[in-house]
Amino acid sequence: MKKQKLQKNWFEWAVFAVGLALVAATLAYLAYDAVTITDAPPSVEVRAGEPLQREHNFIVPVTLVNHGDQTAEGVMIEVVLESGGQEKERAEFTVAFLPRRSTREGWAAFQTDPRTAERVRARVVGYEKP
Repeated sequence: MKKQKLQKNWFEWAVFAVGLALVAATLAYLAYDAVTITDAPPSVEVRAGEPLQREHNFIVPVTLVNHGDQTAEGVMIEVVLESGGQEKERAEFTVAFLPRRSTREGWAAFQTDPRTAERVRARVVGYEKP
């Protein structure tokens, strides 16, 4: 009995090529990331967005960006409404985990309309190293 040699058709070769390209791209990205990572501590940027009115309160969206190469854990954010140099109202929230080179969002809730404040100030109060 003769054995028949199976030949791959063009579709099988195409699937193989796409799979090979994806694996190669993933390995290249991981190698690049491993080579370029430094030991830079977390560097958290805080941006307050436009206030939104809700049924029972007002919320201010807050975006956190970690530009550092280390993770920050338990990031405490403070958002303050100021008018006439005086603090009108303060809100705080905590982001449990802010990975390196990543972005997270949170919202600060107020009873006072933030649109009436002269200034909405957001800052990082502190964080931990995991």
